[in-house]
Amino acid sequence: MPALPAGVDEVGRGPLAGPVIAAAVVLRSAGPPGLADSKKLTAKRREVLAAQIRDLALSWGIGRAEVDEIDQMNILRASHLAMQRAVAALSVDPEVVLVDGNLLPSFPVPAVAVVKGDDRVPSISAASILAKVARDEEMCTLAAQYPEYGFERHKGYGTAAHLSALARLGPTPIHRRSFAPVRAAAEGARTW
Repeated sequence: MPALPAGVDEVGRGPLAGPVIAAAVVLRSAGPPGLADSKKLTAKRREVLAAQIRDLALSWGIGRAEVDEIDQMNILRASHLAMQRAVAALSVDPEVVLVDGNLLPSFPVPAVAVVKGDDRVPSISAASILAKVARDEEMCTLAAQYPEYGFERHKGYGTAAHLSALARLGPTPIHRRSFAPVRAAAEGARTW
């Protein structure tokens, strides 16, 4: 009998703002057609696939690490914490965890790092899609709270427009102060 795998991936290691979000997915079969690395799909296609994944998966879970956790422990450890929380949120216990990348957090079951797994392993692709959709939705919600920053467009990544707003307005509470551009902008900036 084959092992019951959970695919795990995270989104949001590079942005200057917002949480890092991970997803874990246990598929019943190969999953819906068209699964791929979330970065290779349009936003509309990701949303369609995310709904199908949530409907068809045996189990799925979302985990996150907040900005203060990222600043306290560093982004790699926070990403691993989000992955652990995503696996803990599953309603079934996987027999093995397949993680996109080359580094593994610890899990209560065996785990395997799969380089480019979000393109090669359907359950990791599914996790990549769920994590990306969840984080993008959250950044769009935060954009309403901080409209001058354009989070709905760049999702917190260090684009020219974001860096300009950061220099002009200073960091918000959702900015990662341990990241150099945010730290540099914090001096003399307006406080929220």
